[in-house]
Amino acid sequence: MSDPTEANGTAGPAEEAGPAKSGGGAGGRRVRVVLVDDHRMFRTGVQAEIGQTEQTGVEVVGEAADVDQAVTVITATRPEVVLLDVHLPGGGGVEVLRRCAPLMADAEQPVRFLALSVSDAAEDVIGVIRGGARGYVTKTITGTDLVDSVFRVQEGDAVFSPRLAGFVLDAFASTDAPPVDEDLDRLTQREREVLRLIARGYAYKEIAKQLFISVKTVESHVSAVLRKLQLSNRHELTRWATARRLV
Repeated sequence: MSDPTEANGTAGPAEEAGPAKSGGGAGGRRVRVVLVDDHRMFRTGVQAEIGQTEQTGVEVVGEAADVDQAVTVITATRPEVVLLDVHLPGGGGVEVLRRCAPLMADAEQPVRFLALSVSDAAEDVIGVIRGGARGYVTKTITGTDLVDSVFRVQEGDAVFSPRLAGFVLDAFASTDAPPVDEDLDRLTQREREVLRLIARGYAYKEIAKQLFISVKTVESHVSAVLRKLQLSNRHELTRWATARRLV
């Protein structure tokens, strides 16, 4: 297997155990993949989980941790599939999709994108699908299912984790543009993630573990959210998020 273009990390789903045994390699299929995620530990784990090319058929040819790196690596390697995190420094997954639009539109050698994110928020799912991604799966997916999803996207299928497809169907079935929420727009993508998990009752330590950040960083995000929304405590924050159906 060739060395990844970016050697500065990858890390994998904590929920999964052992390398995927899916038969990409056994069936003689091959797919070249780039991993885009700002958490090195996660990229490393995904590489270990699905990148055993002889067993899975997946060859990881590059990695990136932010938008600029992603565009550079994807343009240089021209993979069949990009596993793309939604929340990235430099503008997020949507910005990567925007800047890679010509590669997606290439009739001879299209680059296809599969979002792989901790977030299961409707606005995140819809945003990247509108941007051109072929599917969206959450980081709770098993290694075997992720390999299968990569091959399906390579073949042009649309792939979604359970229940996420409903977000997309509802969004594209509607002729009305989604309402603008000025309060929500004040928050960064990471602050929205923390907000949603706080509203679901997660403790700071649980949020830190799920988002691969420190407890102190979680506290900073919560303080920023409370300040921007002019709320006093997590109970008011939970009511605010519930009223907007963000939970």
